[in-house]
Amino acid sequence: MPTKALTTRAAILDRAVQIASMEGLEGLTIGRLAEELGMSKSGLFAHFGSKLDLQLATVEAASRRFYEEVIAPAQRAPEGGERLRSYCDLYLRFLEREVFAGGCFWAAVSTEFDDRPGPVRDAVKEGVSAWLTELERHAELLGSKEPAALAFEIYSLGLGANAYSRLLSDREAFTRARRSIDRRLENRSP
Repeated sequence: MPTKALTTRAAILDRAVQIASMEGLEGLTIGRLAEELGMSKSGLFAHFGSKLDLQLATVEAASRRFYEEVIAPAQRAPEGGERLRSYCDLYLRFLEREVFAGGCFWAAVSTEFDDRPGPVRDAVKEGVSAWLTELERHAELLGSKEPAALAFEIYSLGLGANAYSRLLSDREAFTRARRSIDRRLENRSP
């Protein structure tokens, strides 16, 4: 794909991720994106042959953004406890900074597709599972007696802080989530 096409595709996906974080993946249409980006439908359609292709590319773009802002920087820390702490800190900062207009992209699309079989659900599940697996792996290296439970709690605290912040306008939710995670990492067992 030529450079201009790649730049255009990146701009389309950036806007698509923002919309999906607010309205879910079903809120994405080629017509809506074309209108918002000042493009023709046929011009946008050339980048994505179908709504399904657009949805899958949007999930991939959100995954890439999460990787770039949370996973990759944390990987500078040694494996185990230090990296797990870095993951937690970067995860909460990512949500707190509202990188996506609607808050946690995964919270929005997970509830939308949790009971809908198909390739979009599979892609969403893969993204969330990869994050949980990485948290669990480092919880185990930390010496947690129940690494899956610790990964679940970290993820849940992030989702809870996101919901409190967005729905209840409670900006202290992230501070409480950090304190709870810190306590859990010190105790290492549920």
